Amino acid sequence: MKTSAFLGRLAALLLVVGLLAAFAGPKLTKTPVGKNITIGVPAGFTPLPDDGIAAKYPAARRPLAVFSNPSGRVDLSVAQKPTTFTDRDYGLLLKIYKSSIQNMYSKVEFLSEDIRTVNKRDFIAFEFVSSVADNKRGSNLAPIRRYQFVQYAIQGDQLLVFTFNCPAEEQPQWRPTAQALMQTITVK
Repeated sequence: MKTSAFLGRLAALLLVVGLLAAFAGPKLTKTPVGKNITIGVPAGFTPLPDDGIAAKYPAARRPLAVFSNPSGRVDLSVAQKPTTFTDRDYGLLLKIYKSSIQNMYSKVEFLSEDIRTVNKRDFIAFEFVSSVADNKRGSNLAPIRRYQFVQYAIQGDQLLVFTFNCPAEEQPQWRPTAQALMQTITVK
């Protein structure tokens, strides 16, 4: 009798611990990025060195930082570029950036789009699944699909862009992490 009561209590305790772990959310490490910016970086992600950023994100203006998971399939990037817009233009910018995103890809399925406040700062936010199809005649390649969560903020004369992306098939695994880390952004 005592053994079964003990096993019952042990099972209940393990269930409670399991539920607490499930609701604890992803493990994020508060990480400074550039000047006056911090973001929660997922456990296991490492910063890409400058040559890694240049290879993965070839552009005239490279991101301030890029963090990747061990497989290199999932990235978190922070970029900064000059802008003439102000934070009073967020309503207009929401429309402009949505149109820009739609023009970048063959197909876009928006999961959310809004202006939200995170740590006392407004952000333009888009969460979506993008598809890029090879439209060459005779091509039978499957479209490349990615889950992306992008937040924009204006700081003075700079536009800050926070982007999380992963293969679309990994969206169920990574979406809670993306949503959580976007809530950790602090811009002073």
